[in-house]
Amino acid sequence: MDPNKKNKENTRDAALGKCPANHPDRSLPESLSRRKFMKGAAAATLTGSAATIAGCKPTSLLGSTEAFALEFQEYFKKHYRLMTREEQNNTVKRLEKLALIKDGSHIKVSTRPARSNVLYGYAFNVTRCEGYMECVKACVKENNLDRESNTQYIRIFEMEHGKMSPDQGDGKFFHEVPRQGHFYMGVQCFQCENPPCVKACPTKATWKEPDGIVVVDYDWCIGCRYCMAACPYWGRRFNWNQPRVPKEEVKREQHYLGNRQRVRGMMEKCTFCIQRSRKGKLTACAEACPTGARVFGNLLDPDSEIRFVLKNKKVYRLKEDLGTDPKFWFFID
Repeated sequence: MDPNKKNKENTRDAALGKCPANHPDRSLPESLSRRKFMKGAAAATLTGSAATIAGCKPTSLLGSTEAFALEFQEYFKKHYRLMTREEQNNTVKRLEKLALIKDGSHIKVSTRPARSNVLYGYAFNVTRCEGYMECVKACVKENNLDRESNTQYIRIFEMEHGKMSPDQGDGKFFHEVPRQGHFYMGVQCFQCENPPCVKACPTKATWKEPDGIVVVDYDWCIGCRYCMAACPYWGRRFNWNQPRVPKEEVKREQHYLGNRQRVRGMMEKCTFCIQRSRKGKLTACAEACPTGARVFGNLLDPDSEIRFVLKNKKVYRLKEDLGTDPKFWFFID
């Protein structure tokens, strides 16, 4: 067929709201990466015109032209740190509307900024933790973590007395706890003051917020996993598959930089439950701990519990010689 004639037919189909027969993304996948979307958009332009993208009705990308238009805007938005407040609000509205179109979910996405005069810190009492894993369960539920791959931000290591680092412990124990002659250490992202993961990220998709929380702009992460390699504290997680959370279990109160739902091929991590902590609440893990082994609070508040712990208990930090200055301490009674 004459190429000019084919292009005219493609443009006509786009105007009528139809996908051209040779459109490379006629059946778009459920979740797209930024790179895949850009590639598809470029290919679509070659087959007809930019109108092909605007007029095409992909059946598997949420099933409507309205959803496709919203997705289109999402993939071409700015990096979160470059957005104006108005652009952030528009982004949130799109995400909330997409969730409603996709599965009828009424979510609320926040972009609440860091609170003034707040620097978050965490302390873990190794003499109180008994390995019950209630913290892990609460974290998974609060942060919309993938159920199929059993993704967990927190790891609990069973340690023999006399050992000092999780490198020497068992992070995959399956037996009744507590076990005699052992104690337990929990690790997650330590929210370093000098985070090596931030330095390693080639797209600047991860950074440290004014309240000390290290966050990720999921839409700008390219999944290279350099941050995972750079982190000395087992704090990063990579989505090998599309994360799945049962509809009835999705946490509706979300934060753009925290527990909003993610997609395949990107990094994620603990954010000290940013959707909770920036409202003045405890992290889900600290609230769920049945033995009181977890202490979370504002390091700048001299009357906070964590400041009391740092002043009055025997505390230490893992791999302090690396110069990462983690805001996560271990202590004993």
